[in-house]
Amino acid sequence: MINPAVSVIKSDLPEKWQQILSDLITDPKELLQLLDLDPEKSPFSLHALQQFPLKVPRPFVELIEKSNWDDPLLRQIWPSKLEEHEQTGFVSDPLAESNYNPVAGLLHKYHGRVLLTAAPHCAIHCRYCFRRHFDYQSNSPSRQQWEAAFEYIHNDSSIDEVILSGGDPLALSNRQLFWLLEQIDQIPHITRLRIHSRLPIVIPQRINSDLLNCLGRFRQKVVLVIHCNHSHELTTEMAGNFHKLATNGVTVLNQSVLLKDVNDSASCLIELSKALFSHNVLPYYLHLPDRVSGTAHFYTDEAHARDLLNIMQARLPGYLVPHLVSEIQGEASKTRIM
Repeated sequence: MINPAVSVIKSDLPEKWQQILSDLITDPKELLQLLDLDPEKSPFSLHALQQFPLKVPRPFVELIEKSNWDDPLLRQIWPSKLEEHEQTGFVSDPLAESNYNPVAGLLHKYHGRVLLTAAPHCAIHCRYCFRRHFDYQSNSPSRQQWEAAFEYIHNDSSIDEVILSGGDPLALSNRQLFWLLEQIDQIPHITRLRIHSRLPIVIPQRINSDLLNCLGRFRQKVVLVIHCNHSHELTTEMAGNFHKLATNGVTVLNQSVLLKDVNDSASCLIELSKALFSHNVLPYYLHLPDRVSGTAHFYTDEAHARDLLNIMQARLPGYLVPHLVSEIQGEASKTRIM
């Protein structure tokens, strides 16, 4: 039965986070101007922009140091000429996700859990994104088409966890997000609901009272996995948000991607783990980058990653050391390296 308490949406008027989402920076020239950057030092790639447009929220840009091409946040969003370099082994679909897409909007790669591509869009285009080539056009169901996905989950009692991903599920309106959650809530064998989102980092205003009240009312255990790669992405406002989520029964974890010249040093990763924990977030995964075409300049190899984790293990308590993982096509789960 649908819980009427979560079915009521207060207003159809845009909220502050929606206004921010509708006013993203999409023109590299505007970004250059806002950050006082010399375009001659790192020209943008028209090819990269055509293939994967620039998208970045203004609150995130405010955290980037001006006039600094080496800023770790800027490196994550800038459509660099380096994306044009082709490298052997880097392909459009390194995880062969199209092989695990039995119905529109649903991926079933691992036993016991399915992923719903709840939204075809994000608030930010991370240049290392492993789904930058994903066929969202074929995986953006209408409400009627979502019924096939819900039926698929209903008919497989071995599935006890649903993961909302995308795109970014928190980029959905409350009305659409709550509707999806209500449908999942009616599937009796689903005991855990996991939401993967970068919005709590790039548009912290998304964590508002309506969302908090909603997430605290479903019978499933709710886990929010945020995506933060560097301690400079964290703010005092976010600390308050994560505390409120915990108060509403939501477990908050973080996953990062190990990125060359962004966070591939032990000191950076140690600082990130400490900052996350001070914000009431537990480090969860540190991913080796997926070998996606256009992203080779972010890649760090396994040997270097192991060295970094060894240093972290020597300097941090175990609960602050994320699992180092890689996702390998055809494996039954993420492959834990350390």
